[in-house]
Amino acid sequence: MNAKDLSLRLQKAAEFVPQDARLADIGSDHAYLPVALILQNRISYGIAGEVVEGPYKSAKKQVAKNGLENKIDVRLADGLEAVELADEVSAITICGMGGVLIRDILQRGKEKNRLSGKERLILQPNVGERQLRQWLVNEKYTITDEAIIEENNKIYEIIVADKYSEVLDYSAKELLFGPHLLIEKTPVFIEKWQHKLNKSKKILTSLHQSDQDVTEKIQEVALEIEWIKEVLADAGK
Repeated sequence: MNAKDLSLRLQKAAEFVPQDARLADIGSDHAYLPVALILQNRISYGIAGEVVEGPYKSAKKQVAKNGLENKIDVRLADGLEAVELADEVSAITICGMGGVLIRDILQRGKEKNRLSGKERLILQPNVGERQLRQWLVNEKYTITDEAIIEENNKIYEIIVADKYSEVLDYSAKELLFGPHLLIEKTPVFIEKWQHKLNKSKKILTSLHQSDQDVTEKIQEVALEIEWIKEVLADAGK
């Protein structure tokens, strides 16, 4: 892969990184994202954070191969412990993990005083988007943009969040579907939720056959099915 080239998933995340940002990429996967953005003159400085020795060494190698040791720091650390407030990071990317794991990384970062609140968060969860959005709302972030793409037969969502003085209120439906994605209803969005509808119907059938008391779960899944049907019907108009 050319160092300037990124997968579609990472390229889409990169589009939300502000020009000349000081970027921290957590779980950096060979430092592909910060290396590409430096080579494209998009960011002024990068941190590639890795928690495991192997990927950390791969990221170091990628940075050295492109002669960017003075522009990108590769750090072996758990989550946002790779970042210090003195780094004056203006954007954080966390891509390719579950939404609950991303949420937990952000929560620990907040508890350990690694977040100034001035950073833009660009998050690409593989699953668990609702739980991640809920954390952002609880922490008074505004979801400023979203994207949904398909790559190699997998669908990915990207959530962009910033802190503003005015805090928006989101409905439970917006947290499930994504406030921006719910408005745009792209073909990929429709594909995702059609698949989810079929899956949820099967789950509901199996819940009805359960010999356990799953009344609450049945109500939860039934409501989700109702919402998905409404959204898909609205998209078909």
